[in-house]
Amino acid sequence: MAWLTERRPDWSRGDLLPVVVTDAARGDVLMLAWATREAVQATEHTGEAHFWSRSRNELWRKGATSGNVMRVVDMTVDCDADAIAYRVEPSGAACHTGSRSCFDGDPAFDLAALARIINARRGTSPDTSYTARLLAGGPRRPAEKVTEEAGELSAAALVGSDDEVVAEAADLLYHALVLLESRGLSLSAVERELGERHAAS
Repeated sequence: MAWLTERRPDWSRGDLLPVVVTDAARGDVLMLAWATREAVQATEHTGEAHFWSRSRNELWRKGATSGNVMRVVDMTVDCDADAIAYRVEPSGAACHTGSRSCFDGDPAFDLAALARIINARRGTSPDTSYTARLLAGGPRRPAEKVTEEAGELSAAALVGSDDEVVAEAADLLYHALVLLESRGLSLSAVERELGERHAAS
């Protein structure tokens, strides 16, 4: 985690500064929060987003109770140094309502949510969880399923209905996430790779 410029927050303007939080991969705004000098220092030292709760009057780490931690990729301040921006890799919903963003109201169930569910299934019994069964033997079975589902998606694209294509695409994406989990890899790593490719194009 690093500052993008040499500018730092100007705390002479007040003890609280607004923090605009954006998704590092997608670029959209996730939330607006507030930070004290202590919150910014905690963010610098841990690499995880910290803010100041005006309602509770205390420092808080995003995700401390919900588990929706935000890894901060970088930080910057605006031209007047009285507003801060965090670019983050969210591990879940940004909004307390369960939405991915405080500004769009969309449900937080997306590939990131699915990846979290798959991660949680790792510790469950293979007798009751298909995901746990896939993960029990390492990457071999998930890799076989990815190959199988990719073939079924290709076949559906050529001769199937739109609904069949969507269903097979969902199967493929699910098994690809299981494969990543079996290797100890994260969806955010894939998003970061795609972001770097986009930036280079």
